Amino acid sequence: MSVGFKVRRSICRGVVPLAITALAFSGLVHAQTWPTKPVRLVVPVGAGGTTDIVARAIGQALQQSTGQPFVVDLKPGANGAIGSIEVMRQPPDGYTLLVGTASTHGISPAVMPNLGYTTSDFTPIGLLADSNVALLVSPKLGVKSVKELIELAKAKPGYLNYYSSGAGSYTHFMSALLELQAKVKLTHIPYKGFAQAIPDMISGTTHVAWDSIPSSLPYVKDGRLVALAVSGPKRSTALPDLPTMNEALAQLGLPGFSSSAWFGLFGPRGMSPELTRRINEEVNKVLRSPEIQSRFTAMGLDVVQTTPAEFNNIMQTDVERWRRIAREANIKVQE
Repeated sequence: MSVGFKVRRSICRGVVPLAITALAFSGLVHAQTWPTKPVRLVVPVGAGGTTDIVARAIGQALQQSTGQPFVVDLKPGANGAIGSIEVMRQPPDGYTLLVGTASTHGISPAVMPNLGYTTSDFTPIGLLADSNVALLVSPKLGVKSVKELIELAKAKPGYLNYYSSGAGSYTHFMSALLELQAKVKLTHIPYKGFAQAIPDMISGTTHVAWDSIPSSLPYVKDGRLVALAVSGPKRSTALPDLPTMNEALAQLGLPGFSSSAWFGLFGPRGMSPELTRRINEEVNKVLRSPEIQSRFTAMGLDVVQTTPAEFNNIMQTDVERWRRIAREANIKVQE
């Protein structure tokens, strides 16, 4: 009886390590062979914006690189929460991925405690691109510089209104940051998206907006909107004559201002390190391609390559920064 027990226990001791080894080997093989079927790229915002443009460009490049279809699936709504939650609920097998942004995974988790997800519900894979955001005004306003805009805002507190894509969105926080830095008062007008605000900007009903350069560039080039500055730490290659906000505000003796809108790739929580590295390497390979480099540069996007750990650090730093700005600007988002 005791001998049989010892034998069974010895067998069990041998089986468990073998099972663990088999699982690990299976996961490694899965990572090495990914993808073996179509991959879905979920875009949590509407069609035609920069996130959509980035997703389609990356998806097309990955399809050419891997030989498998990468299908862009638009799931807009609730400041990106609908699409993000959709991906959060999928298996962590690398076949449903999210193109997230500084808004969906920087600002929203910082200010919306009942959002339905947190950054820990996702596996950060890597950054894709960084975008300068342009400070835009209606041509009807007659303002030609950041200095003139701030002077007008100080002369008429609350008179100037600004577009945002919704309470708690990146565009909302950019104008809140401008109010803090310049010590002015603007009036917030939330829209469903920049496309809906463009007619009002052109007519002068809405005065001020922030928008990424790829989607706003056509309106700036034909004079329907006026760009005053860009938000990032360096000038845009697409609009090289525009100063950065830091340059413009420094001339007025105001504190520094720098922020850019990033776009990154996420999987659901629980993706294996091997699979995460495999997808990261494939993405970075297409980001190094001359086609993506030239395409993104022409749109005013900076290609960014990171490891998963570097991307996670950038995201977490962003969350803390926007949480602090929300406190300072007294922004409370009603969910």
